[in-house]
Amino acid sequence: MSINWFPGHMAKARREVEENLKKIDVIIEILDARIPYSSHNPMMDDITQHKPRVVVLNKMDMADEGETDRWISHFKSQGKYPVAINGRSHQIISKIEPLANAATKEIFEKMESKGINKRAVRAMIIGIPNVGKSTVINNIAKRKIAKTGNTPGVTKAQQWIKAGKNMELLDTPGILWPKFEDETVGKKLSLTGAIKDSVVPLDEVAIFGLQFLQAHHLQDLNGFYNIKVDEESGVIDLYDAIGASRGLKMSGNEINYEAVTNKVIYDIRNAKIGRYTLDKVSDFDGDDQ
Repeated sequence: MSINWFPGHMAKARREVEENLKKIDVIIEILDARIPYSSHNPMMDDITQHKPRVVVLNKMDMADEGETDRWISHFKSQGKYPVAINGRSHQIISKIEPLANAATKEIFEKMESKGINKRAVRAMIIGIPNVGKSTVINNIAKRKIAKTGNTPGVTKAQQWIKAGKNMELLDTPGILWPKFEDETVGKKLSLTGAIKDSVVPLDEVAIFGLQFLQAHHLQDLNGFYNIKVDEESGVIDLYDAIGASRGLKMSGNEINYEAVTNKVIYDIRNAKIGRYTLDKVSDFDGDDQ
């Protein structure tokens, strides 16, 4: 599965991020807690490498709790300031602001030593499309500022947002990188809704999701769809079992494989089957992210 995805507004957004770096003190990166590695844009490391970083694992309510804890430890070991949240919670600012203050402590101590009066912490929020960035921003600001939606790429322009008494946030559009070299990363992004369904082969994404559940959460897979498959069952067996159980059939009593594909993606994407983390820390522990 080869995916090339770099719309013009994303190229423009990258330039704007680079131009605005001198105005901010700290980066707040929003990641999807289900795919902390795959939802991180490696292109942004080159751009923001000299700024302290708060890492926000959003959608924690849809991810495996134990794996989220392991990711928190992983990011701490890299000198970052991580926190896991549910973007719809109204207590977000109380979790993020202390980390932003800690991350910028040295910056403001130097300013104070030079006789510069204390000002608000200026943070830039970055994140790929559909990690819940706009929902987080609206809750931080206590009002609807950023557009939200399940369609990737809703936010198109940068805007400054006042957050509490001591933070100013610069929102940026979601930026993906030009090409996914790793097919598995592309499938994970698609399965969680970061890539528009119209640009990927959805059958491959659904098969990837089913095989993940088959390998790691077989009991949940069987229980949710009321089927009986095992570790050795093939893809067609999985499709046939789910289609028969859910009544996804065409005329002639044949299984509607397209309907099964759409059903599986919807169920996994919306945590209907269970809370899963597709990126395991143990698979990436040696990587510098």
